[in-house]
Amino acid sequence: MPDPKSSKTTTGLPKASNLECKDLYEYLQTRSPDVLDRLYNYATICLAVYRELPEIARQFVIRILFVEQPVPQAVVASWGSQLYAKEHAAATAVLTDLGVWRAAAIPGGLPAWELSPTYKKNLKIALLGGGKPWSMSNALESDSKARDVSFLDNYAMSRWRCVLHYMVGACNTKASDGETISPDAVRILLHANLMKREDDGSCVITKQGFQFLLLDTQAQVWHFMLQYLDTCHQRGLDLGECLSMLFQLSFSTLGRDYSSEGLSAGMLTFLQHLREFGLVYQRKRKAGRFYPTRLALNITNKDAVPIVMNEEDAQAPGKRHIVIETNYRVYAYTDSNLLVALLGLFTELLYRFPNLTVGVLTRDSVRSALRGGITAEQIISYLEQHAHPCLLNVVHPASSGFRHRSCLPPTIVDQIKLWENERNRFIYTEGVVYNQFLSQADFITLRDYAQSISVLVWQNERTRTMVVTKSGHDDVKKFWKRYSKGTT
Repeated sequence: MPDPKSSKTTTGLPKASNLECKDLYEYLQTRSPDVLDRLYNYATICLAVYRELPEIARQFVIRILFVEQPVPQAVVASWGSQLYAKEHAAATAVLTDLGVWRAAAIPGGLPAWELSPTYKKNLKIALLGGGKPWSMSNALESDSKARDVSFLDNYAMSRWRCVLHYMVGACNTKASDGETISPDAVRILLHANLMKREDDGSCVITKQGFQFLLLDTQAQVWHFMLQYLDTCHQRGLDLGECLSMLFQLSFSTLGRDYSSEGLSAGMLTFLQHLREFGLVYQRKRKAGRFYPTRLALNITNKDAVPIVMNEEDAQAPGKRHIVIETNYRVYAYTDSNLLVALLGLFTELLYRFPNLTVGVLTRDSVRSALRGGITAEQIISYLEQHAHPCLLNVVHPASSGFRHRSCLPPTIVDQIKLWENERNRFIYTEGVVYNQFLSQADFITLRDYAQSISVLVWQNERTRTMVVTKSGHDDVKKFWKRYSKGTT
């Protein structure tokens, strides 16, 4: 009988793990039909889903919203030209995936579509009124210390920059303006794998975290809140209530205050978390009013107006400010502490002036970023996205390590890739070794079975040795027992 032994073996290079950014459709698509039906009990969620549907899908919904019987699928198909059959099929798939409508049959057996009763009822409430009023819409006396839009924008970005500073600042819980990050936000970053905790207890940014920093603010906030919603059950909060309130805030008016008096205990807790993340402003925890910020209003709005408050934010992701020389010197024309900290993830910073930071790409600085999970392609992509316009006018040939023409010097691109390749020569895969076969036929039989179920990692026919994955060991072991007894 072969002798299985625990082992580690080398295989090909690891595949990069990319940040999975879901929009509202992709998020709801992963929910079960039962969960979707519970979510559609909230009119705000129904309205938000309707707003995010493709235009053709919205037309289908609004045309059958007031029809009290299933509509033949052939009739729905006739509403559009055959030239747009592809768009029609896509809209049909979206409505089906989200459980907005479902297949039905009418007398005669013709296939038809009918809206989900729950969705239909609550979308009518959202569009026409009725139902229970939103608790946050209670009447309030005028605020003697009312906050204007400019204040709310500054507050929102101050809180959000604090989260970003923490990610690039090696667990510095304070941003440059003294704002501190909440422990709750840290737990979300760890849960989302945007950061990871090292053996010494410190937190470092991951490759997904680096990709997260490259997103625009609206996408960052939405992804962050999706990760929060994944932990609702652990916090004793109801997913439907949290998502409903989040969408209520997205339909609110910027600069207007809303009441917190009618909120349940769970929603008051949720409100405090939103306050920590910068989605709402509240002077005190027990204050009876709060102000939604632009971060909350923009959360799912495709046509949202981004927050641009001052020169620092105007220089954020889209501003091109980096110059790179062939001697590996990097010049960043910015006074943004966040952008400088981000640059410091993979460069060795040398000098800091009011509007200029000088650094250098070194083997140690790049390898430090690689150890944190950042890839060479991400570093190169970041430098290209933020390259100064003067670099864009210089055309370099495609480097040996990169497939497209880059505005960066080829020596820089190649060297960053080479530093990464130094670390990627081997990876380790845990597995189980089988050897000491009594006959060549036994070895070939077991090897072919392991290969057929895709658990074979390595084999050597001459020495009658094979390695299977740890997860496939049980299946291979059971097959061998059956084979030894002559039952296969």
